[in-house]
Amino acid sequence: MKLISPWLSLVATFVTIPHMALAAMPKSEILLAKLNTEYGLQVSRITNNDVYNNQPLLTQAGIYFTKEVQTDGQSQTDLAFYDFSNQQVVNLTNTAVSEYSPTLTPDGDALSAIVVEADGKQKLWQYPFDHNVPPSRIFEWIEPVGYHAWGPKNDMVMFILGEPHTLQYTQVTAAKPTVVAHNIGRTLTFNHTLGVYTFSYNKAQQHWLASYDPQQASVTNLFRLPQDVQDYAFKDANTVIYAIGSRVYQRQLDSPEHVSLWLDLTPYCDSKITRMSYLDEQLAFVCSI
Repeated sequence: MKLISPWLSLVATFVTIPHMALAAMPKSEILLAKLNTEYGLQVSRITNNDVYNNQPLLTQAGIYFTKEVQTDGQSQTDLAFYDFSNQQVVNLTNTAVSEYSPTLTPDGDALSAIVVEADGKQKLWQYPFDHNVPPSRIFEWIEPVGYHAWGPKNDMVMFILGEPHTLQYTQVTAAKPTVVAHNIGRTLTFNHTLGVYTFSYNKAQQHWLASYDPQQASVTNLFRLPQDVQDYAFKDANTVIYAIGSRVYQRQLDSPEHVSLWLDLTPYCDSKITRMSYLDEQLAFVCSI
């Protein structure tokens, strides 16, 4: 495996693993909406729409995301980075296996990601930006991991695939996850202001947004989500945003009964918006094709 730091342009080499490929994935593209510019709302495409592009992570320097790579009619996914400084996309991994769900580690010196290893097992890895440190598994035995979110104390929650899917919490040093909730959705976050993780889950055929407090080991229902919504993001510590079709709505955690239309992005996505990432008056979002 190799990782190219978008800042240092350095390569870290690792062992080569036999090729694992899948059939072509659903097509999607990532767009960037800049709010409150001198020209108002400005939206631009950072990827094309001929392959799967998903799971954007918006940072000050650019956008990390998962990108499909096709070879001889087969597909896999690599981690990619859209650099704001030159408006170019660079492939961060160029491996024989699939990586997805790029996330910054708490100290900011590495990306963590899910790797579909040669035996098909999905495990959590880290890719240091220091080219002298090779990529490595974070947990040797915890799998199959689908998604994850970091807390501030080298702890995390993970989406563990199964029947049903479960939310599990652990500290890296402990590596003994605790099941927190069942039938969960794919979006996981940590709210630094409130000190809680958030997630969605299905309860009695109804989607809920909920929080998990690791200090109290308690789950709290925040509000019910629209039936088909499982993707969401935070605009600030108290404001949740989610899309229905191509319209993005917002709700406050302290007054969830009030729902308002925030952005109508129909002119830029005539299908459905799924994943979103918000930072500093910018919204990266995925448009399904």
